Amino acid sequence: MTIEYADFDRVEMRVGRVRRAEPFPQARKPAIKLWIDFGPELGIKTSSAQITVHYAPDELVGTMVIAVTNFPPRQIGPFMSEVLVLGVPDPDGAIVLLRPDHDVPPGGRVF
Repeated sequence: MTIEYADFDRVEMRVGRVRRAEPFPQARKPAIKLWIDFGPELGIKTSSAQITVHYAPDELVGTMVIAVTNFPPRQIGPFMSEVLVLGVPDPDGAIVLLRPDHDVPPGGRVF
């Protein structure tokens, strides 16, 4: 299926820096709760990410991630997930995060 550039442009993907990360034992599938700083325009947003195979909460703090920032928030158990952190599956289906390979300002839009 081919889409128009305007369709892609409607999806707001931005880079953010993980400021806090905690295990999320109440989630149905293993997950980590993230608090991500998207800079002065968006501030800190939360996300529940099923990334426990390759990542531990303490190693995520300070790293940069890419997330969709304009989906509606979703209640995941007792936690509100405001953004969708992006990743790709490894050969076994476990999620590997999409991240910039250089330090960039939080809030920058993917294009």
